[in-house]
Amino acid sequence: MCRRRAAALLATALLTVGLAGCSGGAEPAGRAAAPTEPPTATTPAPRVPAGTAPSGSFAVGVRQLKLSRGDDRPLPVTIWYPARGSAGGTPQRSATAATGRFPVVMFSHGMNSRPDDYASLLTRWAAAGFVVAAPTFPHTALGGDGNVLDVLNQPADVSYALTRVLALDAKAGDPLRGRLATDRVAAAGHSAGGVTTIGLFTGGRDDRLDAGVVFAGSALGVGTAFSGAAAPQLFVHGEADEVVDYATGRAAYDKVPWPKAMLSLPKGDHGRALLADDAALRVVSETCVEFLRWTLYGDPEARHRLPAGATRGDLATLDDRL
Repeated sequence: MCRRRAAALLATALLTVGLAGCSGGAEPAGRAAAPTEPPTATTPAPRVPAGTAPSGSFAVGVRQLKLSRGDDRPLPVTIWYPARGSAGGTPQRSATAATGRFPVVMFSHGMNSRPDDYASLLTRWAAAGFVVAAPTFPHTALGGDGNVLDVLNQPADVSYALTRVLALDAKAGDPLRGRLATDRVAAAGHSAGGVTTIGLFTGGRDDRLDAGVVFAGSALGVGTAFSGAAAPQLFVHGEADEVVDYATGRAAYDKVPWPKAMLSLPKGDHGRALLADDAALRVVSETCVEFLRWTLYGDPEARHRLPAGATRGDLATLDDRL
């Protein structure tokens, strides 16, 4: 498919994506047909060596990194990170980083939104022991010009931002100097950010990435030619998604050739589980944390806990091929 055709399809699918559609009350759509590929009994472990993730919670700090990929592509990045102090409470601006080296997760926001819209999710990841860096994209963020086709440029934006974030680990005087596990990196994103994330494992493959988390995303515009070293993937999708059809997300998931899992929320729409529904957010967040503990810390116990946590409360089902 030519790039122009792919871009047109992407525009059709994502033109109306925005936080205003995340709380819609659409009735649950029917489940997609069961995939013909059977789950595997055993699959390769992540390439990260076996280890142990932090068992407790951290306080959370937050800071801004002013970046620009060229004169016309400002990319300010919000960074949430484990900090010293008592866990819980509001993230503290420029708090002192906790002792240790923490894996990095790059997060891509959806159309007409900003990183802060996902703070309830991303601060939970930071409290669990991850540094979460979220660029604000120049055209698709709230307040931008709404050019949906610019999603195709966002995988390169994320890779650029990742390079600059990882460089902080060796930057003299930086608060995150010596605090980043630069060899343990994942990408995640919602909606248009989910497309961006898939693109980082297909045409815009960033070989530094060890894992991916795709929320309500599709492969339109970026394709499903997954390449490079095996990088486990977790897809999260509401079956009543009124913007990116569940079957579309499922189709992208089915093409992933690596260890993978799909968390499906039968009553979930396009984004309420990430933004407003506390019960669903808890299940989604805890599932993601266990997945990231396994893929970025190499923690086998997190892998064992993941299925039970994902289905707690009967709010979601898990297709587990990890």
